[in-house]
Amino acid sequence: MAEGQVTALIVAAGKGERLGADAPKQYRMIGGKPVLRWAVEALAQHPLIDQVRVVIGVGHQELAHAALDGLDVGEFVGGGTERSDSVLNGLQAIEHGTVLVHDAARPFCPPPVVDRLLAALEHSDGAVPVLPVADTLALGSSVLEKPVDRTRLLRVQTPQAFHVEDLIYAYEEAGRKAVTDESTVMLAAGLKVATVEGDPMLEKLTTPADWSRAEAILSCRLVPRTGMGFDVHTFEGDGPIMLGGIAVPHSRGLAGHSDADVVLHAITDALLGAAGLGDIGEHFPPSDARWKGASSDLFLRHAAELVIARGGMIDHVDVTIIAEEPKVGPHRSAIRMRVAEILGIRVEQVSVKATTTEGLGFTGRREGMAAQAVASIRMELSR
Repeated sequence: MAEGQVTALIVAAGKGERLGADAPKQYRMIGGKPVLRWAVEALAQHPLIDQVRVVIGVGHQELAHAALDGLDVGEFVGGGTERSDSVLNGLQAIEHGTVLVHDAARPFCPPPVVDRLLAALEHSDGAVPVLPVADTLALGSSVLEKPVDRTRLLRVQTPQAFHVEDLIYAYEEAGRKAVTDESTVMLAAGLKVATVEGDPMLEKLTTPADWSRAEAILSCRLVPRTGMGFDVHTFEGDGPIMLGGIAVPHSRGLAGHSDADVVLHAITDALLGAAGLGDIGEHFPPSDARWKGASSDLFLRHAAELVIARGGMIDHVDVTIIAEEPKVGPHRSAIRMRVAEILGIRVEQVSVKATTTEGLGFTGRREGMAAQAVASIRMELSR
């Protein structure tokens, strides 16, 4: 097994230009979380890994902080012009022990791969995960030419495991030119690199097609979950009232510890219920003076962030407003847009309806308003 402290060194200093996106690919969202966060969490949760360090590009501090908020990754390591510069900067920050060098663009690392790498390192200078080449290979361009024997060809993945001192030595011995990954440097320095079984989950995100494949993989890992929410407030004082995050003109206001937004309260409870995270009163107790008169978009945004932080995706929310007054129709579009904005989803994923109770009950007597919401999300089975 590996000697000393085991550090996962995640290289996230690339520009991701081949995807043509506004932000580097390691900060793009996939399954509700940035790619970099998936990569860090996969290794940080492994019981044999003691710490995670992340190498980032110039000017990426804010992006990295936002992507990894709440995770223990220590100080970010500054990257260099080439991959080899970034890795060496990371190695200097580690100094000793065992290192698993991993590409941030490979977000899904199965724990058994790490187990195999660290076991193989006991008898070798390095270890890498590999997969056999399944396709027929041939030379050529516009015309197919000579076939290539694929018998001994392997696809090399990351993470790759090394003793820190050996990898630093290899870079000093072999230099930094023509480096595609750390195994090539080790081999150029005459060191031994063992192979272990890789995993298709470690495919690298490079092209738009890779992104579609990764989304499909995530979809298979997620299961649908549904939550329901209900809220009610009595009329009190002067209007306007807050309804779905917007101010709706009305002669009377609504009584409540916060801003008494029945729509956002009901959706908040629906999301928390879908994720199995209790209810709004547990997270924002009315006995806490901090929430006196608070804007309810804080509550809804918090619920959404909790779902996303657990690897969940919000698919749809549907809310029914129950009241004789005010009329909801003129404000329906604005409410949908505001709810979608708070949740970070498309307006098409938000449904807002309204009904009366035909004069029955407290809403029928115009004593207050109620709202009922249903939220559909997807989360991993293990969550």
